[in-house]
Amino acid sequence: MAQFEEVMQQQLECSLHAELGKLQSTAKAEEAEVSRKDFEGFKKLFHRFLQVKGPSVEWPKINRPPEDSIQPYDKIKTKGLPDNVADSLNKLVVVKLNGGLGTSMGCKGPKSLISVRNENTFLDLTVQQIEHLNKTYNTDVPLVLMNSFNTDEDTKKILQKYTHHRVKIHTFNQSRYPRINKESLLPVAKDMGMMGENADVWYPPGHGDIYASFHNSGLLDQLIAEGKEYIFVSNIDNLGATVDLAILNHLMSQPNGKRCEFVMEVTDKTRADVKGGTLIQYEGKLRLLEIAQVPKAHVDEFKSVSKFKIFNTNNLWISLAAIKRLQEQNAIDMEIIVNPKTLDGGLNVIQLETAVGAAIKSFDNALGINVPRSRFLPVKTTSDLLLVMSNLYSLDAGSLTMSQKREFPTTPHVKLGSSFTKVQEFLTRFESIPDMLELDHLTVSGDVTFGKHVSLKGTVIIIANHGDRIDIPAGSMLENKIVSGNLRILDH
Repeated sequence: MAQFEEVMQQQLECSLHAELGKLQSTAKAEEAEVSRKDFEGFKKLFHRFLQVKGPSVEWPKINRPPEDSIQPYDKIKTKGLPDNVADSLNKLVVVKLNGGLGTSMGCKGPKSLISVRNENTFLDLTVQQIEHLNKTYNTDVPLVLMNSFNTDEDTKKILQKYTHHRVKIHTFNQSRYPRINKESLLPVAKDMGMMGENADVWYPPGHGDIYASFHNSGLLDQLIAEGKEYIFVSNIDNLGATVDLAILNHLMSQPNGKRCEFVMEVTDKTRADVKGGTLIQYEGKLRLLEIAQVPKAHVDEFKSVSKFKIFNTNNLWISLAAIKRLQEQNAIDMEIIVNPKTLDGGLNVIQLETAVGAAIKSFDNALGINVPRSRFLPVKTTSDLLLVMSNLYSLDAGSLTMSQKREFPTTPHVKLGSSFTKVQEFLTRFESIPDMLELDHLTVSGDVTFGKHVSLKGTVIIIANHGDRIDIPAGSMLENKIVSGNLRILDH
């Protein structure tokens, strides 16, 4: 049986290689080298996909990480900062994962170009943060954007507006991999084109692709030659992911033989984070465990806040020299995420992806740091957008901080219904963003609009049933209220 499976695998791989060869022959001359490297990476991924069967972890082997492998942030912060902070900053590069589109929020183009606060986009805020660092400490911390073929062109057009800012900006592109037919496991694409019927046959293969594409771009070697030692990687839509000097100092102050090559910022799980990846000890290594890797029988256990108390924020600090070494040895091992999709014509395909944090087990002296929740402030939905646009946060040099006027440090739980999903629609429903300083929970469903200077406190639930509309009057103060039915305010 095993022999039969091996023969089948070899046949599948031969067929795939032949198809990739045909595709490659249709590449334009200027694309040929890039697509060759992309396809080399895809072949490796496909080979591993065929070899792995079933969940990639054996549940009984999972252990909690040893105490010293996840350090509390406060312990790291109490060390204080040395006088030569600038020296450490000059060895740092900030990398933002910028491959995603704004489609889930109803926007065209890169997600990083959505306005999130005072007309500032995610990208604007990132540039302001780094520029502020460079001016304050007289340093040269560059910004690197990992784009995808979906975001590269639009992002590059926008970058021109930062030419006079004190921050060097580099970009490189994620790989472009072919989606494969779920049945035949062969690429759906007929040629290397991206338009027309080929529009949805390619995909960027998840942020785990950063190691190979960073290395292939030549930028990794260039930054090492410039004396850079660490990258701080995060999602561009995580507004809490700013350069933290205490963590940077902790990395730089380790003795040479004990240098930590990989730090993952984790934070305490709440009920809202049950699906987030967590750190475990597995076969003697610190390892990221994602929900997709958990056997079905143990999913509830994985979601338990009592057993797995922390989750990965995807704020990562990684040694450049280590990436180069592991990439050259082909030694970065990441679990494969199989992501099923249905194309517009109804064809079922799969795309093979990896996650950047999954490589933690390949690096030496890896460490988790349990950071405050404020370092995890992702904007995935308009419900998140409402929070960051509100008076819960103040904006200073591109960084959002929780307002001093809020009595408790947790953010309110906000659930906006489907009428608010798209950013444009969401904006038309608020004449001004309500005062939310004393809000605990907000649920809004149906056709609801808010007048100017509305104040929301405690738990507020507003439900307009189908066919009804609720206009919350200007100047209203709702505290622990349920509003339902029909409330129209019409111009006289």
